[in-house]
Amino acid sequence: MVFKQKKDTNEAAKLAATVEAPASGHSLPARTPPKKVIVTGLPNSGKSQIFNNLTGEYSIVANYPLSTICVKQGQFRMGEERYEVYDTPGLYCLFIHSEDELVVRDLIFKEKPDVLLLCIDANLIKQSLALAADLIELQIPMVISVNAIDETSKKGMWIDSDTLSQITGVPVVESIAIKGIGTNRLKNAIQRARVGRLAIHYGDIMARGISTVETLLPKALPYKQKTAILALLNDPFLDNYLIDNVSEGQLQKIHDAVDDVQEYFKGNLARTINHKRAEWVDTVTDKIIKRQVAFSGRVSETIARMCRSVVFGVPILMGIIVITYFLVVNVANWISDWMEKLLWLPVQARIDSLVTYPFWKDFFIGPYGVFTLGVAGALLTVLPILSVYFILYNILEDVGYIPNLSVLSKRVFDKIGLSGASIMPMVLGFGCKTMATLTAKTLTSPKERYITIFLIAFALPCAPQIGLNMGLLGRVGMSAFIIAFSVLAAIEAVTGLILNKIIKDDDKDCFIQALPAIRMPNLKAVVKKTYYRLYWFLEEALPAFMYASIAMFTLDKTGFLRLMKVFLQPVVEGFLGLPSEMVDALILVIARREAAASVIIKMSENGHLNYVQSIVAVVLTTMFVPCLAHIGIIVKHQGWRSTVFMVSVMTVTSVIIAGVLNRVLLIFF
Repeated sequence: MVFKQKKDTNEAAKLAATVEAPASGHSLPARTPPKKVIVTGLPNSGKSQIFNNLTGEYSIVANYPLSTICVKQGQFRMGEERYEVYDTPGLYCLFIHSEDELVVRDLIFKEKPDVLLLCIDANLIKQSLALAADLIELQIPMVISVNAIDETSKKGMWIDSDTLSQITGVPVVESIAIKGIGTNRLKNAIQRARVGRLAIHYGDIMARGISTVETLLPKALPYKQKTAILALLNDPFLDNYLIDNVSEGQLQKIHDAVDDVQEYFKGNLARTINHKRAEWVDTVTDKIIKRQVAFSGRVSETIARMCRSVVFGVPILMGIIVITYFLVVNVANWISDWMEKLLWLPVQARIDSLVTYPFWKDFFIGPYGVFTLGVAGALLTVLPILSVYFILYNILEDVGYIPNLSVLSKRVFDKIGLSGASIMPMVLGFGCKTMATLTAKTLTSPKERYITIFLIAFALPCAPQIGLNMGLLGRVGMSAFIIAFSVLAAIEAVTGLILNKIIKDDDKDCFIQALPAIRMPNLKAVVKKTYYRLYWFLEEALPAFMYASIAMFTLDKTGFLRLMKVFLQPVVEGFLGLPSEMVDALILVIARREAAASVIIKMSENGHLNYVQSIVAVVLTTMFVPCLAHIGIIVKHQGWRSTVFMVSVMTVTSVIIAGVLNRVLLIFF
């Protein structure tokens, strides 16, 4: 038997007891460390929302899988007891298929939680019960939260939580997490968490095999029964865990024992275990689910099917884009103009009257001033557009449109060598390219992972960039928006085809897309998520805008910026047909794409960009060098050599394509 060596990806921080000392200098005993509660469950089962409800922290909640891609921590208190809560990525089972699942299992195995909180989506009861059976075998005190019961009741389906509690032996709490219903009952249940029971017998041969492997494991090793089962199933990542706990000789004995059991057992061990669990799941499901015989509420399913079909899905997508365009162009630009007149012009006039020394006047309110380019650029140019765009995007997330869009786009991705498994990271790239690149680590095919990461970084605009590009192109007409985004879509498709041809084929991932129910958006949740996304944007971007303005101010005053413009004039003005100020935007792209977009929007407002130049500027900056944060994530997954090659190709290609586009557009316009 061969086990794959994998680097430890445990992302949970070690907990330490804190010691308080009184003023007298006499030391007190260490405080009792908080109990560890790990929130786990299938992707998109409400884990992050329950984490938010329990801790008062905020973790992004969306109605699609992969919205949580790393472990988050928070605390809550019940009486004198403190609890440390971990929000985790989605988990299908403890037999690991991807690195994000490995993070969850490593967290459980190494942190040894006091309580497992299993979130069950009431719409996916069978899949959730299969995971429940897997987790119960760990013999960790457990609580089950049955979430989204309001959605199942609308479908004429009721879940008997009392019977489920009797069968599993653990507290079961019904909840509607998005509305905060059931949170207090869940906190009380965590205090009463119990070790579950599982009425599954795998057969005498399997039982003896588990016992044999178990005896070879160290006594201090936790979850020995589950570890033995995973060893018999040839879990590809288990060796990494065992090698830290047993000697090389013991590990070889475990391998030999597993080989003996597999040789003696005539059937397929994995198939036998899965069959036994499936029987248990079917039995439990029959006992706890009650359905209304006459039920006709299929509206959400019909809408979801329409969103996925070519006939209705494409017009729906086009309608969403048009609505977003008009709201961003008209509403966001109106807010931006209003804020500039009301807030910025008086401040600018006041600074102008108070600061008389030319150097400092330029530093504060000059073309590259910390207030002009830094504060005003972030707050007055970018923030209004992002506010409108994020509200619309968050509504689509909450409705559950994003996964259905991924199914609709599957036909396109098949043509460029990507399986359905790549679709969700690509679609998520329209929200946040950094998060999308992180989710691409779930792809087991190196070819698909490389193509996906490349396409996300290249001509795929993220949410802020889409909104800002709409705001810019809306100033010269909707036809400019259609041309620019059509060109970007064509570039992505052609790039995918080229990469698919030149990279050697390997095994593709299978496509299993969880499709959540289409539901009415929760306006409170949408507003809250918009607030946090804007807050995080300002927290991260405002300092970056100010640092970028100081850097540009320094380059300008030292004369280096002028030399760069002279040096790049043949490319920028000659080949690309853009004004020399575009060099400022290309430099800022590396720091923050939003900062570059704000400069380009100001150029448009001042009449320095015409119709063709606006299109070329948008296409160029979308394809140009990824920002530093995004480059860091690519390095993490692809290594320095591959990242340098990617970035170099993107930079050169973006300039060539933008130059050719300029020449073509000038023929027609």
